[in-house]
Amino acid sequence: MSSAVLVSSGSRDLRRRALGAPLDLQEFGLSSGPWEVEIGFGKGRYLLERAACEPEARFLGIEVARKYHRILVRRARRRGLENVVALHGEAQEILATSLPRGFARAVHVYFPDPWPKARHHRRRLLDPESLDLVLGVLQPGGRLYFATDHADYGEVVADVLSSYPYLELRRQDGPWPDGARTNYEAKYEREGRVIWRWTGTLARGEAPVHPAGRAGLLVAYRVHGDPE
Repeated sequence: MSSAVLVSSGSRDLRRRALGAPLDLQEFGLSSGPWEVEIGFGKGRYLLERAACEPEARFLGIEVARKYHRILVRRARRRGLENVVALHGEAQEILATSLPRGFARAVHVYFPDPWPKARHHRRRLLDPESLDLVLGVLQPGGRLYFATDHADYGEVVADVLSSYPYLELRRQDGPWPDGARTNYEAKYEREGRVIWRWTGTLARGEAPVHPAGRAGLLVAYRVHGDPE
């Protein structure tokens, strides 16, 4: 994956290598309020609405599509939203290398690419081998919010989340209390599509690897006689 992650705030754009890793989020001079993260923010509907409604909180978005990253940054600056940081890059890489652990009160993942072909399943965000990266940014008691209209992927994610021992999972029956959170969700609700929605609460701070994902870890070992 590319390491050229672009980090944009209300007034500037920086490359990750200029900031170090993990990112020092205080570098952006935002308020001292709680953080929330949205992975795959698209055109930024939910992130921008929340940032405008809660100026005392801080919001960080991750988006792989450069076009959507530019749209969100332009809209945030036009609206004078100083509590938004947007990262352009691959989500799994950013979660693994660029963000501190346990800093956010919530992570939002709405309508991610289900990668339906079997050979592409390893690219799924909420997978046993990458779930700890997503949950790792949550503080104890932090919440994961997820939604998809893809039935097969919805079942897979439900199985992955319900079998994770440190997550208390709850199915959201019906729409979110605050209404549709993305343009896709608003469209699908009008079309009458079935939408899977889940809320998970992290019961501990340091999110370990999912039991079903340990086999996929890369492990380096030291040959006897090699230096420490």
